[in-house]
Amino acid sequence: MSLRRSVFLAAAATLLAACAHSPDKPAAVAKAGADSVTLDSIVPLPARVQPAAKPATVRVDAATPLQACGEPAQAAAQYFVELLARTRQWNLVSGCVDKPADGIRFVLDAAATTADEGYSLSVQAGVIDVRARSEAGLFYGAVSLWQLISARDDAAVELQAGRIDDAPRYVWRGLMLDSARHYQPPAFIEKLIDAMALHKLNTLHWHLTDDQGWRIEIKKYPRLTEVGAWRVPPGPAAAKDIDAATGKPRLYGGFYTQDEIRHLVAYAAQRHITIVPEIDMPGHAQAAIAAYPKLGTGDKPKVSVDWGVHTYLLNVDESTFEFIDGVLDEVVDLFPSTYIHIGGDEAAKDRWAASKSVQAKRRKLGLADDAALQSWFVHRLEQSLERHGRKLIGWDEILEGGKLPESASVMSWRGTKGAIDAARAGHDVVLSPSPDLYINNLQSDAPDEPPGRYDAVVTLEKLYGFEPTPAELDAQQARHVLGAQANLWVEHIRTTERVEHAVFPRLAALAEVDWSPRERRDWNGFLQRLPAQLRRYRSLGIDYADSAFAVRAAVQTDAQAADAVTVTLANQTGFGSIRYTRDGSTPQADSPAYTAPLQLPLGTTLQATAFAGSQALGKPLQLSLDASTLRRRSSGELKPCRDNGLVLRLEDDAPLQGLRKFYSVDIFDACWIWPQAPLAGAREIAIDVGSIPYNFQLWHDIKHVKRRKPATAQGELEIRRGSCEGKPWLRLPLKPALGNPTTTTLRATLPEGLAAQDLCFVFTRPDTRTLWTIDAVQL
Repeated sequence: MSLRRSVFLAAAATLLAACAHSPDKPAAVAKAGADSVTLDSIVPLPARVQPAAKPATVRVDAATPLQACGEPAQAAAQYFVELLARTRQWNLVSGCVDKPADGIRFVLDAAATTADEGYSLSVQAGVIDVRARSEAGLFYGAVSLWQLISARDDAAVELQAGRIDDAPRYVWRGLMLDSARHYQPPAFIEKLIDAMALHKLNTLHWHLTDDQGWRIEIKKYPRLTEVGAWRVPPGPAAAKDIDAATGKPRLYGGFYTQDEIRHLVAYAAQRHITIVPEIDMPGHAQAAIAAYPKLGTGDKPKVSVDWGVHTYLLNVDESTFEFIDGVLDEVVDLFPSTYIHIGGDEAAKDRWAASKSVQAKRRKLGLADDAALQSWFVHRLEQSLERHGRKLIGWDEILEGGKLPESASVMSWRGTKGAIDAARAGHDVVLSPSPDLYINNLQSDAPDEPPGRYDAVVTLEKLYGFEPTPAELDAQQARHVLGAQANLWVEHIRTTERVEHAVFPRLAALAEVDWSPRERRDWNGFLQRLPAQLRRYRSLGIDYADSAFAVRAAVQTDAQAADAVTVTLANQTGFGSIRYTRDGSTPQADSPAYTAPLQLPLGTTLQATAFAGSQALGKPLQLSLDASTLRRRSSGELKPCRDNGLVLRLEDDAPLQGLRKFYSVDIFDACWIWPQAPLAGAREIAIDVGSIPYNFQLWHDIKHVKRRKPATAQGELEIRRGSCEGKPWLRLPLKPALGNPTTTTLRATLPEGLAAQDLCFVFTRPDTRTLWTIDAVQL
């Protein structure tokens, strides 16, 4: 939650609609009373909660006895103790006696009627009994009990008497982490695994290879990491960063040694999480081909610094399959998972089509086209994995070109159609459709939301509303749905802090989608349980996003009162009570409550925060209501010029160390509109512009890119009035900005007598290597 919250000058009606409900405290707290915790105060929501017939509570504090007999029960109890020590600073001591007294008991019971990953949790007569017939179930029971106790910060917690009978809805409850585009240290992977376990997720899909990096050590082929794990970042700043040891630009990247991977696999297994590796084939293979060019079709590429769809594919020679077998030999030795993910997506076949040897092989095999050749390729991979006793899973493109091997499973990312087709054909499926479960998409349209895809905002509510089992499947076909998985692609998410921002708290929503019965899921109930989860994040050092709760402001001027404005406040979910101050101080839970738009004089410094009870749900909005603020717009507050573009929030390439600016820009058409810009009385326009590398491989989408012819060799920023068509009203040369690694302010004097009207901003470009973008516009 390190992001500064700034004003978002949006339509007031939109913000008012978000204020449909604003409970002052979570319903679970209100229902249970101030001194007790209900048994449904858990994320994900348990399958069944039965309160005791006669209301009662059981008290738990730092001196509560804890009993666990046998190694599995002791392991679950120890994990529970460690969680309480980290989040409550309690140091419970576990033991094992024949006739335990009142307190907490962990019991692994082979005769328990719980499901494979299920557990029961009973609270009655001074005893809290956690019981399961599997180690995984007992572990999840321990997590649930920890959540109940950590729902409050009191010295002692009163749990309402009753019983939980819980088990997951799906067997695949997953998160995909892309470590190929940006390497994350092993310690961070451990932290993510810990957090997954506390959400009862059980599958980490680890994307380890791609065009931009090969991250897994393969001893038989050392150049995969010696060459394929490293690249020089794009842009002039990186090109000038010379490594003294080599005299060349400093390399960026990294890889995981086999010892590190074995440790992470074991670490995850202790938390009942399976790591499923992905080795992407035949596409997304440029890093591998850079290391061993004979794997390709003739060219010798470098490890890519571009994002998008590349055309380098593995060839179909027998020597390439020998290479693949050698890689898989070591992969299956490192990862004991049932499934190995082989990718299979976005295999742009231009180079296959142009290769005489590939086409000769296709004809020899009697295959009609290159789609059929990829299907044949997938069959070869399936045969190799079958020899190792493993199963193949791949993205939904593996359904194309021919019949899929019977044992193969499909991960559907291009919507749900792939899952529907595969399940109807008898294949197991995992749902991970874009954009619904792509958490590299921004989670709000706020201007300070950090980099990611902006063309499809995936809010917390949108993700929570996803249903993994498509309605088109009948009961028999639905049995093939293994579960759902959120995917985090990190092209534009460079740091681990931003990974956390993208993942949390959306991981909590995914957990409920995957675990809780469909009929039990309730958005409002989830919101009411979330504040306690956010407190747990803080105690565990998880840097989550407050996007769902951060207060935003719509500011309207009044022609009749030039020295005052009307401010409408709201947050994305409408949850919480908004408290505000007018003197620049930080709002507290007892600050004035926002109930209606505020009439405020210019010069006011407004702050506002949403609260659930006494808990702040996010960082405060800080807004200086002065003429300068009202006449300023960032790139994230400006409107893209077209509806069918590809809007990204992109980070600058400089400075190499420390914080960087980020910009919202349509990479198909770098064009922005300021609707009804307040030009009346303005004497100057100042525009902060930046330049970043245009490092995108757009394949067939290149036809959508619009280039404007420059009037000078360096290019210009053009401003039009009323629309984006016609001749420029103002033309600002880009020459002063050339060579500046950060932002440059371009200025122009405005004529008198202007009235409010739309302004359109576009750049002309003399080349395709640079993407010019707006940082902010000030009138």
